[in-house]
Amino acid sequence: MTLPDILALLGLNLILIVLVMLALWGLSLRLKDVSFIDGVWPLGMLLLALATWPRTDGDPTRTWLLIWLCGVWAVRLGWHLLARWKLQGADGRYEAIVESQTRKGRSFATTALLFVFLPQAVFLWLTCLPVQLGQVDAMPAVGWLGWAGAALAVVGIAFESIGDAQLSAFKKDPKNKGKVLDTGLWRYTRHPNYFGDACVWWGLYMIAAETEVGRWAILGPIFLTFTLTRWSGIGITEKAVTKSRPGYADYVKRTSAFIPWPPKKA
Repeated sequence: MTLPDILALLGLNLILIVLVMLALWGLSLRLKDVSFIDGVWPLGMLLLALATWPRTDGDPTRTWLLIWLCGVWAVRLGWHLLARWKLQGADGRYEAIVESQTRKGRSFATTALLFVFLPQAVFLWLTCLPVQLGQVDAMPAVGWLGWAGAALAVVGIAFESIGDAQLSAFKKDPKNKGKVLDTGLWRYTRHPNYFGDACVWWGLYMIAAETEVGRWAILGPIFLTFTLTRWSGIGITEKAVTKSRPGYADYVKRTSAFIPWPPKKA
């Protein structure tokens, strides 16, 4: 594919995901809630991976790895987050966004469109560049870097899935109300789900990076890692949890924030 062809591919994918987000924005106006967007986020990445497939002539094995690994990750995480939203209702993080913009005179509709759905469309498109650009080149065949990336993505899916399962089981036990989960994977990292996410997308990038065009997709995993560690991930999550769980501050002192590591001794 020529550069104009690649730009057209990415441009049409961006238009597609913007249209999807506009439809979801309309749904949010009926529900008066935007927080289901978290469950849609991974499914949107799978949509772009599938939309790219018939318009490229990449190596079949690489394309298969990118789509299937993205698919397993997206369906598992999307189902988990949508089920959590249905059970718990509106997310406090998004309620805070709506409340802050309402105080500035913006309506719910304007806030949802400008501060949730349209930005999410761009962020989603950017993050999943590996499964878009990784399907472009037919050469070379998948090599050691690609298979190592596939292994890393599998580890990430497993790590995130186990972490989510451990947290769900912990929350279901009434005895744990107000307590901090510090066993299992949560003993070694305060955010095994975020770490697993990063592993998945760095792994997918490694698969894509064996191709000339795929190397440019590095902006995707860099942006995701920045988001999880420095922007809307760890910081916002921990600010809310610290207020509701008195023991969380001590947990922060002894436990790695992101990369799994043995806890510090008291």
